Amino acid sequence: MSTWLVTGGAGFIGGNFVLEAVAKGVRIVNLDALTYAGNLQTLAGLQGNPAHVFVEGDIGDRALVARLLAEHQPDAVLNFAAESHVDRSIDGPAAFIQTNVVGTLGLLEAVRDYWKALPPDKAEAFRFLHVSTDEVYGTLGETGKFTETTAYAPNSPYSASKAASDHLVRAFHHTYGLPVLTTNCSNNYGPYHFPEKLIPLVIAKALAGEPLPVYGDGRQVRDWLFVADHCEAIRTVLAKGRVGETYNVGGNAEKQNIEVVQAICALLDDRRPRADGKLRSSQITHVADRPGHDRRYAIDASKLKNELGWEPRHSFEEGIAFTVDWFLANQAWVKGVLDGSYRLQRIGTGEVA
Repeated sequence: MSTWLVTGGAGFIGGNFVLEAVAKGVRIVNLDALTYAGNLQTLAGLQGNPAHVFVEGDIGDRALVARLLAEHQPDAVLNFAAESHVDRSIDGPAAFIQTNVVGTLGLLEAVRDYWKALPPDKAEAFRFLHVSTDEVYGTLGETGKFTETTAYAPNSPYSASKAASDHLVRAFHHTYGLPVLTTNCSNNYGPYHFPEKLIPLVIAKALAGEPLPVYGDGRQVRDWLFVADHCEAIRTVLAKGRVGETYNVGGNAEKQNIEVVQAICALLDDRRPRADGKLRSSQITHVADRPGHDRRYAIDASKLKNELGWEPRHSFEEGIAFTVDWFLANQAWVKGVLDGSYRLQRIGTGEVA
C-alpha cells in the first residue's frame, strides 16, 4: 500500500482527493490547519479507517512536518494547502503570503531533508506534487489559452502568492534536485465546495431566496473543471508525470459567470421550484465589480492529454447537474458549515477565486 502525505486534505479539492485516494487503496496522512475553509465533516466517512490518519497542523511547522515524514515514510507529498479566495486576499493579503509562500517554503525544506535521507531506490521513486492555479498567468483577451510556457502575470494578492509558491517549487528542483511536479488548474466545482465560491454561493443564496450577486456585467469567462476530473488528473501526473514539469489541468468548459448562474437557477427551478412560482433568475443582481478582476481564463491542457493520456470525463452540463443535486441532498453538510465560522449573510458578493 502506497502512503501519501496530503496537505490541505480537509479543504475542497484536497478533501475530494483524499476520499478518492483512500477508496483506491492509498494510505493517506492528512495534514490540515483547519482554517475557516477546512471541514472535517467532509472526511466523516473515513472516521475509524486505518488508511486515513488526520493531523491538525500547519505546513509551515517544520518540526511537525519532519516528524510526520519520519514516522510515516510517505512515497509522495501532495500540497493542496493554500489560502485561495481572491476577495479575502484583497481584504487581507498577509495571510496569503504566510500560508502560500512562507508555509510552502517550510514544507519544501522539510520534504527536501526527508528526501535526501531516503535510500536510493525510495529517493528515486519519491515525488512532491504542488497543486496550483491558472490565475498565476493573469488574464486573457477574447482569444487564446494559457499554456505551460505562458509568462506569469498574477493580478491579485492571491495569485501573486501562488505564483511565488510555484517559483519556490521550481527552484527546489533546480537547486536541490527535489523531484517535483506542478499542476495549474482552472476553476474547480463539485461536492464539498465551501460556500463562499461562486457555484455553492449561488446555490445557497438561491435556496434561501436571497439576491444572487454577480460582479459587473457577469461576462467574465472561466474554464470550469469538475473536481473529480481534477483529482484524476493529479493522480495521473503523480504516476506518470516527468519530474520537474508543469501540467495545466482544464475542463474544456469555458463559461461566462452569468451563464453559470443562469444554469444553476434553471436546475433549481426544475428540482425545487420557488413556492411563489417565480424563476430564480429573477434573484440575479448585478453588483460593482471587484478591484483588478481578471476578465478571462482558459486552459490549454493538451500537454497533459498528449503526454499522459488524461482528459476530463465530465461535461459542464453533467458536472453542474451532479453538483446541484449533491448540495440539495446534503443540506446537513451545508448547515454544518454555515453553523461554524462561516455565516451566509457575511459572504458579501461572492466570486470564484
